[in-house]
Amino acid sequence: MSATPDTNAAQDTDAAQGTDAALGTNAAQNTGATPGPGAAQDPTAPAPRGVIVTGGGTGIGRAVARAFADRGDRVLVVGRTPATLTLTAEGHPGIDVLTADLTDPDTPRAITDAALDAFGRIDVLVNNAASGGFAALAETKREAARDQLDTNLLAPLLLTRQTLDALAADGGGTVLNIGSAGALYRRAWPENGIYGAAKAGLDFLTRTWAVELAPRGIRVLGLAPGVIDTGIGERSGMTPEAYAGFLRHMATVVPAGRVGRPEDIAWWAVQLTDPRAAYATGAVLAVDGGLSLT
Repeated sequence: MSATPDTNAAQDTDAAQGTDAALGTNAAQNTGATPGPGAAQDPTAPAPRGVIVTGGGTGIGRAVARAFADRGDRVLVVGRTPATLTLTAEGHPGIDVLTADLTDPDTPRAITDAALDAFGRIDVLVNNAASGGFAALAETKREAARDQLDTNLLAPLLLTRQTLDALAADGGGTVLNIGSAGALYRRAWPENGIYGAAKAGLDFLTRTWAVELAPRGIRVLGLAPGVIDTGIGERSGMTPEAYAGFLRHMATVVPAGRVGRPEDIAWWAVQLTDPRAAYATGAVLAVDGGLSLT
C-alpha cells in the first residue's frame, strides 16, 4: 500500500467485487424490530428518512450506516458479503441489509426496489462502495482496471439514475458521493492512477449533477476522505505490524496529528445530508486532517 491520502481506496470491496452476490426475494432482510405505532415518540426527534448506503459491510460504509440509524433513519446497506453486513446491522434495528454486486447491471433496480419495499421512500443515497488496487501502468491488467472503473464511477452513476424519481419525491433528497482527497486535489500517486482517475470523475459528476438535478429538488454533495484507518491494510495482505507502522508514519505527516477514523466521515455524512443544509449543493469536502494542504 502506498502512503497516499486516500488509503481507503478499497475500503469496501466486499460491496462491489466478485460474481457470487445473490439477489433474491430474501436478499433484503431487517435485523431487528421496528417500533410499532403505539411506541412512544420523541416530538423533538428528526423525522426518519429512507437511506441507502453502498459498501456498508466494513469501514466507512459501516460507520455511515450506523450513524444514520442512530439518527433514527431507516437504512438499507448494500454489500457483497452477508457476514459483514450482518455485523453492520448488529444492534441497529433500523438497518436492513441487501447482498448484491454493484457491477451487475440488474443491481440498481434491485437496490431501489428493496429500499422502497422496506421503508417506502428514498431520501438519501450514499455512493460509498469502492474498489482499489495498486499497479504501475505497465503491469495494469484490463480486468482490474475495468473493475475499478465500473465500481468507482459507473456503479454510482447507474444507481443514482435509477433512484432519481424516488429521490425527487416529497420535495427532493440528497446524493452523497464518497470520493478521495487525493483525487479532489489532483495529487499524482504512482500505481494508483486508475482509482484516482475514477474518483476524480466522481467529483466531476457530483458538480454536474448538482446543477442538473437542482430543478428536481435533489442536492448532490461529495466527501473526500484522506488517510482513514478502515483496516484495509490487513485485508489487502499487509501484516498487522506493517499496517500499524504505516498508520504511525502517516500520523506524523497529517497536520491534525492522527489518521482519520470511519466515524469522522460518518459525522459529516449525516451533517451534509441534513435537511437544514438544504442550501448546500455541488460541494466536495475534504476530510483529511489537513493533509491535502501540505
